[in-house]
Amino acid sequence: MTANTSNWNQIKKRLFSMVSVGVVDEPINQAYDVISTGALIINLVAAIMNTYDSLTIKFGGTFAMIEKITVAFFAIDFILRMFTATELYPGVKTAKAVGKYVFSFAGIVDWLSFLPYYLPVFFPSGAAVFRMFRVVRILRLFRINAYYDSLNVITEVLSSKKQQLMSSVFIIVILMVASSLCMYSVEHAAQPDVFQNAFSGIWWAASTLLTVGYGDIYPVTTLGKFFGILIAFLGVGMVAIPTGIISAGFVEQYTRLKELGDLAAEHSINFIEILLDKKDKWVGVCIKEVNLPDNTIVALIKRGEEVLMPNGDTTLLAGDVVVLGSDIIDGAASLKLSEVNIGNEHPWKNQAIKDLDISRKMLIVVVKRKGKTLVPDGETVLKNGDVVVISDFRKR
Repeated sequence: MTANTSNWNQIKKRLFSMVSVGVVDEPINQAYDVISTGALIINLVAAIMNTYDSLTIKFGGTFAMIEKITVAFFAIDFILRMFTATELYPGVKTAKAVGKYVFSFAGIVDWLSFLPYYLPVFFPSGAAVFRMFRVVRILRLFRINAYYDSLNVITEVLSSKKQQLMSSVFIIVILMVASSLCMYSVEHAAQPDVFQNAFSGIWWAASTLLTVGYGDIYPVTTLGKFFGILIAFLGVGMVAIPTGIISAGFVEQYTRLKELGDLAAEHSINFIEILLDKKDKWVGVCIKEVNLPDNTIVALIKRGEEVLMPNGDTTLLAGDVVVLGSDIIDGAASLKLSEVNIGNEHPWKNQAIKDLDISRKMLIVVVKRKGKTLVPDGETVLKNGDVVVISDFRKR
């Protein structure tokens, strides 16, 4: 790896840290988060104010300038995220990483935040349609969930309970269609203009089952009213099913978070991070199928910009950063790891490990070279650009 390539990779890593929401280890990263959130809020406020004719007359030019500047910022942000896509999806080729980002939910929101603003320049006839897509910008606010565990819990609950939620939605759809057919059978003769066919009662069924009840379509026959009451009662139960599923999911996640916190406080758990490569055996495997020692747990998973609270059914993917927790053994030596970057001027450059003058309590565990991890031996020669991981055993 040449010095230029190494510097280029370092620039990409720093840019990735800057555009990643919630990474506040450096002032520039925190400042970028503030600017990004501020630009979005200012853009949305200006867009709302621009809907008032009295304000548009006075400040229309200011609103237009605000949108122009903030949209340009969104475009630059999108370009930076494409440029650092390989950091978001490590181990993936550049073109594929960019494609994965661009067509991910976050990527689609990002390019819809600025592209509709510029498209009318090339397609003037579609200006009204493009303007409608600008509302997608508000979805960028979901990025602040990196700062709030509560929003992360909501995302994780919906993800973990998606099968149960889909089942409840399927049941509601079946009941909706059955209710429409039933009401058509008993009401068509009395209201042929209202219940014209088997699916004309879908609107009534939806508003009744979901307990909205607009009252624009309603049964007039005695049998129809009886079925209407019955279906309304069913609707209350059907709405309660997904509510109960989501509530149970919240209880599970918060209980897990509390237990993890209590466990760490009582037993002094050590945590380590493991980046999964696409060749690792854990990739594509559920956590419950991973062979871990009894005193080791998967505490959480970092997937891109998301932080997931895993359960046994969570499948590990390439690029995941898995955080493992394990009890500290009383009286045992603790292990401290540190990294040493081998540069042009470093005295270890071009030296074999056996010839290095290091303490007997220190051990070179691995050598990172050009994206690969090497298990060294005494004959391994350290080269420019290597990252040497050293362990230091200290008695507790």
